[in-house]
Amino acid sequence: MPYFDAASSAPLHPVARQALLAALDEGWADPARLYREGRRARLLLDAAREAAADAVGARPDELTFTSSGTRALHDGIAGALAGRRRAGRHLVHSAVEHSAVLHAAAAHEAAGGTVAEVPVDRAGRVAPGAYAAALRAAPGPTALACLQSANHEVGTRQPVAEAAAECAEAGVPLLVDAAQSLAFGPVPGDWSLLTASAHKWGGPSGVGLLAVRKGVRFAPQGPADERESGRAPGFENIPAVVAAAASLRAVREEAAAEAERLRELVDRIRARVPRLVPDVEVVGDPERRLPHLVTFSCLYVDGEALLHELDRAGFSVSSGSSCTSGTLTPSHVLRAMGVLSEGNVRVSLPLGTAEEDVERFLAVLPDVVREVRGRLGAPERAEEAAAASAGTGAGDSGGSAGPGDSAGPGAGGSGDEEAELVVDSLGKLCPIPVIELAKVIGEVPVGGLVTVLADDEAARLDIPAWCAMRGHTYEGERPADRGTAYRVRRRA
Repeated sequence: MPYFDAASSAPLHPVARQALLAALDEGWADPARLYREGRRARLLLDAAREAAADAVGARPDELTFTSSGTRALHDGIAGALAGRRRAGRHLVHSAVEHSAVLHAAAAHEAAGGTVAEVPVDRAGRVAPGAYAAALRAAPGPTALACLQSANHEVGTRQPVAEAAAECAEAGVPLLVDAAQSLAFGPVPGDWSLLTASAHKWGGPSGVGLLAVRKGVRFAPQGPADERESGRAPGFENIPAVVAAAASLRAVREEAAAEAERLRELVDRIRARVPRLVPDVEVVGDPERRLPHLVTFSCLYVDGEALLHELDRAGFSVSSGSSCTSGTLTPSHVLRAMGVLSEGNVRVSLPLGTAEEDVERFLAVLPDVVREVRGRLGAPERAEEAAAASAGTGAGDSGGSAGPGDSAGPGAGGSGDEEAELVVDSLGKLCPIPVIELAKVIGEVPVGGLVTVLADDEAARLDIPAWCAMRGHTYEGERPADRGTAYRVRRRA
């Protein structure tokens, strides 16, 4: 069964397995002890630290092993903020950071600090100069800035070197989350702190990296501990640490050639999915991106149903859409980018992915999407065009509603005298509000209005995205008696 979710967790690399088994026999003792077994464990730990530091581009005494990448982010942010508390209490991060950064930022804000988000463009990328502008606009001195090296949902690479230079000029340390990119090479630029997670590159889970450059003010939080320079308390998991460092070195040796091959496979998916499946939006930067990751969103598709059907067809993929997260809100990454969140699919290929597996995925996907759309009653492209050409003239009759709906001037709290058609999608989750909009758009004349009443947060992204894909005008939103009224003017 092809596994296409390496961005969540990569399969254990063979070198990691070998190193783990060997270290279980040799690295079980306390590395702080002076007897033979302890010295042997210390040698393994020191060698792993040197190898990992070399891959990161840091000194061994700057690198700490933590219990996870999330722990590394939380400890790195908390320690840097505490170390620079006299300089300021302001934190800056991009709008598409990993949720661990957002959670740390929320805790900082709850403790009385201030936080600012740097926006991204529709490709998910921070603009040049954006961090410099955010630092200038800060309400007070900034203690820390955070920026991921590449996005975990859409693969877009961020301009880390430029942002690091902007932060250095302002005297602000930059923490880089390198979890997704470290397998493909070191992070460029004069960063101050860096975090990563071993299971993202084929190491064992439960190992994170935190690098803190010499000269960066850093105050570890929590009770003091004598291990890992006081930054990660508790007994080191030496076998896992050894396996993580060994696999990172092995993956790096393979990365140059393998990245080129994976990029070609991803390019194939990016190019062919929109041709094979109608109404698809491929998201993320088409050029400045990770070589193994591609994300696309399918109109009129429930993300959870799509993933289940792909799993039944033998493919393991993931999603950033609201329907797969257990919440009623879209992914914060897709929301920040302003792209379609319906039917979102993230394909992230592990090292060694076979070309025939990608071809089989491309062969299976159209039928899977068609089946899910049919189950939801989604309109076909041709049916929408026929409905639009029929034009029942809702604007002449004072408004026409879908089944069970009410319509008329000012319906839905719009307050306008212009006749409009109102679609009541309250209580319905993605992608039903958009499907209902598509079914009735042809019932108003060109220039006429349709108002969709919805209380699903995903509608805020998906209705404007549908308008852009269909050539209609999104007129904005306004509060309604219940939920939100989204107004669409028919243009096509």
